[in-house]
Amino acid sequence: MDKLVAQFPKQIADAIEIASRSDLSFYKNKTFNNVVICGMGGSGIGGKMVSQLFADQSSLPIVLVQSYSVPSFVNEHSLVIGSSYSGNTEETLTAVKMANEKGATIVGVSSGGEMARFCKENHYDFIKLPGGNPPRSMLAFSAVQLINILAVAGIIDTNAIDTIAKCRHLLNDELITIKDEAKKLAKHLFKKQCMFYTDADLEFVAIRARQQINENSKRLCWHHVIPEMNHNELVGWAGGDNSFAAVFFISQFLTDRNIKRTELSQEIIGGKTENILSIHGRGKSLIEESFYFIHIIDWASLFLADMNEVDAVEVKVIDYLKGTLDKA
Repeated sequence: MDKLVAQFPKQIADAIEIASRSDLSFYKNKTFNNVVICGMGGSGIGGKMVSQLFADQSSLPIVLVQSYSVPSFVNEHSLVIGSSYSGNTEETLTAVKMANEKGATIVGVSSGGEMARFCKENHYDFIKLPGGNPPRSMLAFSAVQLINILAVAGIIDTNAIDTIAKCRHLLNDELITIKDEAKKLAKHLFKKQCMFYTDADLEFVAIRARQQINENSKRLCWHHVIPEMNHNELVGWAGGDNSFAAVFFISQFLTDRNIKRTELSQEIIGGKTENILSIHGRGKSLIEESFYFIHIIDWASLFLADMNEVDAVEVKVIDYLKGTLDKA
Protein backbone atom coordinates (compact mmCIF):
# COMPACT_ATOMS: atom_id res chain seq x y z
CA MET A 1 0.00 0.00 0.00
CA ASP A 2 2.92 2.36 0.71
CA LYS A 3 4.03 2.09 -2.91
CA LEU A 4 0.52 2.84 -4.20
CA VAL A 5 0.19 5.94 -2.01
CA ALA A 6 3.64 7.11 -3.11
CA GLN A 7 2.50 6.76 -6.74
CA PHE A 8 -0.53 9.03 -6.27
CA PRO A 9 1.05 11.98 -8.16
CA LYS A 10 2.11 9.69 -11.00
CA GLN A 11 -1.35 8.12 -11.06
CA ILE A 12 -2.77 11.53 -11.87
CA ALA A 13 -0.59 11.71 -15.00
CA ASP A 14 -1.37 8.10 -15.94
CA ALA A 15 -5.10 8.72 -15.48
CA ILE A 16 -4.94 11.79 -17.70
CA GLU A 17 -3.24 9.69 -20.37
CA ILE A 18 -6.06 7.14 -20.20
CA ALA A 19 -8.59 9.96 -20.50
CA SER A 20 -6.82 11.41 -23.52
CA ARG A 21 -7.06 8.04 -25.30
CA SER A 22 -10.73 7.49 -24.51
CA ASP A 23 -12.87 7.55 -27.62
CA LEU A 24 -16.17 8.76 -26.21
CA SER A 25 -19.31 9.26 -28.26
CA PHE A 26 -22.09 9.12 -25.64
CA TYR A 27 -22.74 12.89 -25.80
CA LYS A 28 -23.32 13.14 -29.53
CA ASN A 29 -26.87 14.14 -30.46
CA LYS A 30 -27.84 13.98 -26.78
CA THR A 31 -29.46 16.51 -24.47
CA PHE A 32 -28.90 15.89 -20.78
CA ASN A 33 -30.90 17.35 -17.91
CA ASN A 34 -28.98 15.73 -15.05
CA VAL A 35 -25.99 13.56 -14.19
CA VAL A 36 -26.04 10.59 -11.82
CA ILE A 37 -22.80 8.99 -10.67
CA CYS A 38 -23.18 5.50 -9.19
CA GLY A 39 -20.33 4.26 -7.02
CA MET A 40 -19.50 2.74 -3.66
CA GLY A 41 -16.54 2.97 -1.30
CA GLY A 42 -13.21 3.69 -2.98
CA SER A 43 -15.01 4.25 -6.30
CA GLY A 44 -17.80 6.34 -4.80
CA ILE A 45 -15.47 8.87 -3.19
CA GLY A 46 -14.38 9.97 -6.68
CA GLY A 47 -18.00 10.74 -7.49
CA LYS A 48 -18.43 12.73 -4.29
CA MET A 49 -15.22 14.61 -5.01
CA VAL A 50 -16.21 15.54 -8.55
CA SER A 51 -19.80 16.48 -7.69
CA GLN A 52 -18.55 18.93 -5.03
CA LEU A 53 -15.45 20.35 -6.74
CA PHE A 54 -17.29 21.17 -9.96
CA ALA A 55 -20.68 22.15 -8.57
CA ASP A 56 -19.99 25.83 -9.23
CA GLN A 57 -19.28 25.29 -12.92
CA SER A 58 -21.60 22.41 -13.79
CA SER A 59 -24.44 23.32 -16.11
CA LEU A 60 -26.49 20.42 -14.69
CA PRO A 61 -27.18 18.93 -11.26
CA ILE A 62 -24.73 16.12 -10.42
CA VAL A 63 -26.05 13.51 -8.00
CA LEU A 64 -24.06 10.72 -6.34
CA VAL A 65 -25.92 7.45 -5.78
CA GLN A 66 -24.59 4.92 -3.27
CA SER A 67 -27.38 2.35 -3.20
CA TYR A 68 -29.17 -0.24 -5.31
CA SER A 69 -31.41 2.22 -7.16
CA VAL A 70 -31.40 5.49 -9.07
CA PRO A 71 -33.70 8.48 -8.43
CA SER A 72 -37.12 8.48 -10.03
CA PHE A 73 -36.18 11.49 -12.18
CA VAL A 74 -33.72 9.39 -14.21
CA ASN A 75 -34.93 9.09 -17.79
CA GLU A 76 -33.73 9.33 -21.40
CA HIS A 77 -32.27 12.77 -20.66
CA SER A 78 -30.04 11.50 -17.85
CA LEU A 79 -26.33 10.75 -18.05
CA VAL A 80 -25.55 7.90 -15.67
CA ILE A 81 -21.93 6.99 -14.92
CA GLY A 82 -21.25 3.61 -13.36
CA SER A 83 -17.98 3.78 -11.42
CA SER A 84 -16.89 0.41 -10.03
CA TYR A 85 -13.18 -0.33 -9.85
CA SER A 86 -13.68 -4.10 -9.87
CA GLY A 87 -16.57 -3.86 -12.28
CA ASN A 88 -18.55 -6.21 -10.05
CA THR A 89 -19.91 -3.95 -7.30
CA GLU A 90 -23.40 -5.28 -6.60
CA GLU A 91 -25.08 -2.00 -5.69
CA THR A 92 -23.58 -0.05 -8.59
CA LEU A 93 -24.42 -2.68 -11.19
CA THR A 94 -28.01 -2.92 -9.94
CA ALA A 95 -28.42 0.87 -10.12
CA VAL A 96 -26.87 1.09 -13.59
CA LYS A 97 -29.13 -1.65 -14.93
CA MET A 98 -32.14 0.17 -13.53
CA ALA A 99 -30.96 3.34 -15.30
CA ASN A 100 -30.68 1.34 -18.50
CA GLU A 101 -34.32 0.26 -18.17
CA LYS A 102 -35.27 3.93 -17.77
CA GLY A 103 -33.59 4.81 -21.07
CA ALA A 104 -30.65 6.75 -19.61
CA THR A 105 -27.33 7.17 -21.41
CA ILE A 106 -24.68 5.17 -19.54
CA VAL A 107 -20.89 5.34 -19.38
CA GLY A 108 -18.96 2.66 -17.48
CA VAL A 109 -15.67 3.12 -15.64
CA SER A 110 -13.95 0.02 -14.24
CA SER A 111 -11.02 -2.35 -14.59
CA GLY A 112 -13.26 -4.94 -16.22
CA GLY A 113 -15.77 -7.36 -14.72
CA GLU A 114 -19.51 -7.27 -15.21
CA MET A 115 -19.49 -3.53 -15.86
CA ALA A 116 -17.31 -4.02 -18.93
CA ARG A 117 -19.48 -6.86 -20.19
CA PHE A 118 -22.71 -4.90 -19.62
CA CYS A 119 -21.42 -1.84 -21.47
CA LYS A 120 -20.18 -3.93 -24.39
CA GLU A 121 -23.47 -5.81 -24.74
CA ASN A 122 -25.51 -2.60 -24.64
CA HIS A 123 -23.13 -0.53 -26.80
CA TYR A 124 -22.29 1.99 -24.08
CA ASP A 125 -19.00 3.86 -23.80
CA PHE A 126 -16.60 2.20 -21.39
CA ILE A 127 -13.29 3.34 -19.89
CA LYS A 128 -10.95 0.62 -18.68
CA LEU A 129 -8.74 1.25 -15.64
CA PRO A 130 -5.61 -0.66 -14.60
CA GLY A 131 -6.68 -3.59 -12.41
CA GLY A 132 -5.39 -5.59 -9.49
CA ASN A 133 -5.21 -2.97 -6.71
CA PRO A 134 -7.42 -1.98 -3.74
CA PRO A 135 -10.10 0.43 -5.04
CA ARG A 136 -9.27 3.02 -2.40
CA SER A 137 -5.73 3.28 -3.83
CA MET A 138 -7.02 4.18 -7.29
CA LEU A 139 -8.85 7.43 -6.58
CA ALA A 140 -6.85 9.42 -9.13
CA PHE A 141 -7.84 7.04 -11.90
CA SER A 142 -11.57 7.08 -11.16
CA ALA A 143 -11.83 10.81 -10.40
CA VAL A 144 -9.96 11.87 -13.54
CA GLN A 145 -12.18 9.72 -15.77
CA LEU A 146 -15.32 11.22 -14.22
CA ILE A 147 -13.96 14.71 -14.77
CA ASN A 148 -13.07 13.90 -18.38
CA ILE A 149 -16.53 12.47 -19.10
CA LEU A 150 -18.21 15.62 -17.80
CA ALA A 151 -15.76 17.88 -19.64
CA VAL A 152 -16.17 16.06 -22.96
CA ALA A 153 -19.94 16.43 -22.65
CA GLY A 154 -19.55 20.17 -21.98
CA ILE A 155 -21.17 19.83 -18.56
CA ILE A 156 -18.11 21.32 -16.83
CA ASP A 157 -15.20 23.42 -18.13
CA THR A 158 -13.59 21.67 -21.09
CA ASN A 159 -10.18 22.58 -19.63
CA ALA A 160 -10.89 20.85 -16.32
CA ILE A 161 -8.28 18.16 -16.97
CA ASP A 162 -5.60 20.84 -17.31
CA THR A 163 -6.41 21.97 -13.79
CA ILE A 164 -6.04 18.42 -12.49
CA ALA A 165 -2.65 18.11 -14.18
CA LYS A 166 -1.33 20.92 -11.98
CA CYS A 167 -2.11 18.86 -8.88
CA ARG A 168 0.69 16.43 -9.69
CA HIS A 169 3.29 19.20 -9.59
CA LEU A 170 1.93 20.50 -6.29
CA LEU A 171 2.11 17.06 -4.65
CA ASN A 172 5.66 16.49 -5.85
CA ASP A 173 6.80 19.97 -4.78
CA GLU A 174 5.17 19.66 -1.34
CA LEU A 175 6.07 16.02 -0.63
CA ILE A 176 8.26 16.74 2.41
CA THR A 177 5.58 18.93 3.97
CA ILE A 178 2.87 16.41 3.11
CA LYS A 179 4.70 13.58 4.89
CA ASP A 180 5.49 15.76 7.89
CA GLU A 181 1.83 16.75 8.19
CA ALA A 182 0.80 13.10 7.78
CA LYS A 183 3.09 12.01 10.61
CA LYS A 184 1.66 14.73 12.87
CA LEU A 185 -1.86 13.59 11.97
CA ALA A 186 -1.13 9.92 12.68
CA LYS A 187 0.45 10.76 16.03
CA HIS A 188 -2.51 12.99 16.86
CA LEU A 189 -4.98 10.16 16.18
CA PHE A 190 -3.06 7.32 17.85
CA LYS A 191 -5.17 5.65 20.56
CA LYS A 192 -7.82 8.36 20.27
CA GLN A 193 -11.43 8.45 19.11
CA CYS A 194 -11.07 10.66 16.05
CA MET A 195 -13.38 12.98 14.15
CA PHE A 196 -12.75 15.07 11.06
CA TYR A 197 -14.18 18.47 10.20
CA THR A 198 -14.23 20.49 6.96
CA ASP A 199 -16.49 23.14 5.51
CA ALA A 200 -19.44 21.75 3.57
CA ASP A 201 -17.87 22.33 0.14
CA LEU A 202 -15.01 19.97 1.02
CA GLU A 203 -16.99 17.23 2.73
CA PHE A 204 -15.40 14.63 0.45
CA VAL A 205 -12.05 15.37 2.12
CA ALA A 206 -13.48 14.48 5.53
CA ILE A 207 -15.17 11.41 4.05
CA ARG A 208 -11.87 10.33 2.53
CA ALA A 209 -10.20 10.72 5.93
CA ARG A 210 -12.87 8.62 7.62
CA GLN A 211 -12.74 5.90 4.98
CA GLN A 212 -8.94 5.66 4.95
CA ILE A 213 -8.69 5.47 8.73
CA ASN A 214 -11.44 2.82 8.68
CA GLU A 215 -9.85 0.62 6.02
CA ASN A 216 -6.13 1.23 6.31
CA SER A 217 -5.77 1.99 10.04
CA LYS A 218 -8.61 -0.28 11.20
CA ARG A 219 -10.16 2.36 13.47
CA LEU A 220 -13.64 3.77 13.95
CA CYS A 221 -14.05 7.51 13.42
CA TRP A 222 -16.57 9.98 12.08
CA HIS A 223 -16.84 13.27 10.23
CA HIS A 224 -19.03 16.35 10.05
CA VAL A 225 -19.09 19.68 8.23
CA ILE A 226 -19.27 23.37 9.07
CA PRO A 227 -21.72 25.05 9.33
CA GLU A 228 -24.09 22.09 9.86
CA MET A 229 -22.16 20.72 12.85
CA ASN A 230 -22.71 24.07 14.58
CA HIS A 231 -26.40 23.16 14.80
CA ASN A 232 -26.04 19.74 16.44
CA GLU A 233 -22.69 17.98 16.97
CA LEU A 234 -21.11 20.97 18.70
CA VAL A 235 -23.59 20.46 21.54
CA GLY A 236 -22.53 16.82 21.73
CA TRP A 237 -19.05 17.93 22.70
CA ALA A 238 -20.47 18.50 26.18
CA GLY A 239 -19.55 14.83 26.63
CA GLY A 240 -16.06 15.23 25.16
CA ASP A 241 -12.75 14.64 26.94
CA ASN A 242 -9.10 13.93 26.13
CA SER A 243 -9.92 10.49 24.74
CA PHE A 244 -11.21 12.35 21.65
CA ALA A 245 -9.08 13.93 18.91
CA ALA A 246 -10.52 16.53 16.52
CA VAL A 247 -8.97 17.38 13.16
CA PHE A 248 -9.88 20.45 11.11
CA PHE A 249 -8.94 20.58 7.42
CA ILE A 250 -8.91 24.33 6.87
CA SER A 251 -9.24 25.62 3.34
CA GLN A 252 -7.62 28.83 2.12
CA PHE A 253 -10.89 29.54 0.36
CA LEU A 254 -13.25 29.55 3.35
CA THR A 255 -15.87 32.28 3.45
CA ASP A 256 -15.45 34.89 6.18
CA ARG A 257 -18.40 33.47 8.12
CA ASN A 258 -17.06 29.92 8.00
CA ILE A 259 -13.62 31.15 9.09
CA LYS A 260 -15.29 32.63 12.17
CA ARG A 261 -17.41 29.50 12.70
CA THR A 262 -14.29 27.31 12.52
CA GLU A 263 -12.45 29.46 15.05
CA LEU A 264 -15.40 29.42 17.47
CA SER A 265 -15.89 25.66 17.01
CA GLN A 266 -12.26 25.04 17.87
CA GLU A 267 -12.56 27.28 20.92
CA ILE A 268 -15.61 25.39 22.17
CA ILE A 269 -14.16 21.94 21.47
CA GLY A 270 -10.90 23.07 23.05
CA GLY A 271 -12.77 23.38 26.33
CA LYS A 272 -13.36 19.61 26.27
CA THR A 273 -10.19 18.15 24.75
CA GLU A 274 -6.66 19.37 24.28
CA ASN A 275 -6.36 17.19 21.19
CA ILE A 276 -7.17 19.56 18.32
CA LEU A 277 -5.15 19.64 15.11
CA SER A 278 -5.52 22.08 12.22
CA ILE A 279 -4.22 21.16 8.78
CA HIS A 280 -4.11 24.11 6.40
CA GLY A 281 -4.51 23.70 2.65
CA ARG A 282 -1.95 24.58 0.00
CA GLY A 283 -2.34 25.15 -3.72
CA LYS A 284 -3.64 27.81 -6.07
CA SER A 285 -7.15 26.40 -6.39
CA LEU A 286 -9.67 24.41 -4.39
CA ILE A 287 -8.94 21.44 -6.64
CA GLU A 288 -5.19 21.55 -5.93
CA GLU A 289 -5.88 22.03 -2.25
CA SER A 290 -8.17 19.01 -2.10
CA PHE A 291 -5.54 16.74 -3.67
CA TYR A 292 -3.03 18.10 -1.15
CA PHE A 293 -5.35 17.21 1.75
CA ILE A 294 -6.02 13.75 0.33
CA HIS A 295 -2.34 12.91 -0.05
CA ILE A 296 -1.74 13.87 3.60
CA ILE A 297 -4.69 11.72 4.66
CA ASP A 298 -3.55 8.69 2.68
CA TRP A 299 -0.02 8.81 4.12
CA ALA A 300 -1.36 9.39 7.64
CA SER A 301 -3.60 6.32 7.41
CA LEU A 302 -0.54 4.18 6.60
CA PHE A 303 1.57 5.69 9.37
CA LEU A 304 -1.30 5.08 11.80
CA ALA A 305 -1.67 1.49 10.56
CA ASP A 306 2.00 0.91 11.44
CA MET A 307 1.49 2.45 14.88
CA ASN A 308 -1.59 0.24 15.40
CA GLU A 309 0.41 -2.79 14.14
CA VAL A 310 -2.24 -3.71 11.56
CA ASP A 311 -2.10 -4.60 7.86
CA ALA A 312 -3.25 -1.60 5.84
CA VAL A 313 -4.24 -3.75 2.85
CA GLU A 314 -6.31 -6.41 4.65
CA VAL A 315 -10.12 -6.06 4.46
CA LYS A 316 -11.22 -9.59 5.40
CA VAL A 317 -14.48 -8.46 6.95
CA ILE A 318 -15.58 -6.86 3.66
CA ASP A 319 -14.59 -10.01 1.76
CA TYR A 320 -16.62 -12.07 4.24
CA LEU A 321 -19.67 -9.83 3.84
CA LYS A 322 -19.53 -9.97 0.04
CA GLY A 323 -18.97 -13.72 0.03
CA THR A 324 -21.91 -14.30 2.35
CA LEU A 325 -24.18 -12.06 0.25
CA ASP A 326 -23.20 -14.00 -2.88
CA LYS A 327 -24.46 -17.20 -1.23
CA ALA A 328 -27.68 -15.65 0.06
